[in-house]
Amino acid sequence: MKTLSNVVMILIFLFLWSTPIYAQEVSSVDKKIEELKAKIVELQTQENSLSKQISLLNSNIELTTLRVDTIKMAIEKLSKEIDELAGEIEKLEVLLTKRSELILHRIPETYKRQSIPSFGVLFFSSDVSDFISRMKYMNRVQEEDAQLLVQLKATQNNFGERKETREKKKTQQEALKKQQEEEQVKLGRQKKEKQILLNETKNSESRYQSLLARALAEKNAIDRARIEGMKVGPVKKGDVIAIVGNTGYPGCSTGAHLHFEVQKNGSWVNAEEYIQGRDVYDDQNGGRSRIGSGGWDWPLDGDVRVTQRFGKTPYSWWYAYSGGIHTGIDMVSTNELIKAPKDGTLYSSSQSCGGGSIIKIKYIEHGDGITSFYLHVQ
Repeated sequence: MKTLSNVVMILIFLFLWSTPIYAQEVSSVDKKIEELKAKIVELQTQENSLSKQISLLNSNIELTTLRVDTIKMAIEKLSKEIDELAGEIEKLEVLLTKRSELILHRIPETYKRQSIPSFGVLFFSSDVSDFISRMKYMNRVQEEDAQLLVQLKATQNNFGERKETREKKKTQQEALKKQQEEEQVKLGRQKKEKQILLNETKNSESRYQSLLARALAEKNAIDRARIEGMKVGPVKKGDVIAIVGNTGYPGCSTGAHLHFEVQKNGSWVNAEEYIQGRDVYDDQNGGRSRIGSGGWDWPLDGDVRVTQRFGKTPYSWWYAYSGGIHTGIDMVSTNELIKAPKDGTLYSSSQSCGGGSIIKIKYIEHGDGITSFYLHVQ
């Protein structure tokens, strides 16, 4: 996707710089984009605070908006060029038809002229002067026929080139439209993230820091559980290992749910790449989505609703310790029995999680350095 994005941005600048007015607009936009990128880099080095986070979100929203506008300009310019090419192609098609018809009409006449030898022309000529005139006429007609054939070939080539150019521009336009849709989705996600930030923090710095501390407390609880967890024993895929709960509330939980996380050699990995593809309700994208691309079973049966996915999410600003990445999958279901998604060795742990709350954690070691975690269980 990154490669496609780079190609699309190159196309944008190639198209827009070809027109002076567009070139001025793009130059201004390009300068603003670079300024925003520099501002974002500077903000990321500052101490984490609510005002900094809001400024960072605003800058990202402005940057994405500029990208959307730039792509829109490129699409509009391509549309105009495609329409102009369509008009040229239509005219060339008419000209090509006329010249083809003329060639087809002149072929029999040319054949007749070529079938008469020079002595035949001499025979029908009244004198030498008439003979010379007739020969000049026939030569001129042959030259005109040759020129007409050249013109027909040139028209055919021009017609083909224009059609090929139009198809290329249509392909480029489709790529730009796809990129525009992706940027629009990204912009909507950024605006949603800002609104959630304002709603959750109520514009309070202390509440913002409290939410960050809650997320960090959950991470620390997992780290301690890896060291202090008590071995329960081997489990098979499908064995019930726990029940969905809300342990850790209010220190590091906001409600009953399962936080399912996978680590490999102690580092976070995307759990969606381990579980099988399944159609579930996706709160993040608003509607049903197919999540999963691996071979493991899901830890929950029933009608599953994923409230937060792995990676960058509208709530991932909570996770400052991971660079703003949600390290697992949060889910709820009509069936609250948690099952082992794959064979392994089960461990259990209870850890303090801020504010005197206790979070209960189960985890399974599957071998090859892979461990799955289950948080907030009863």
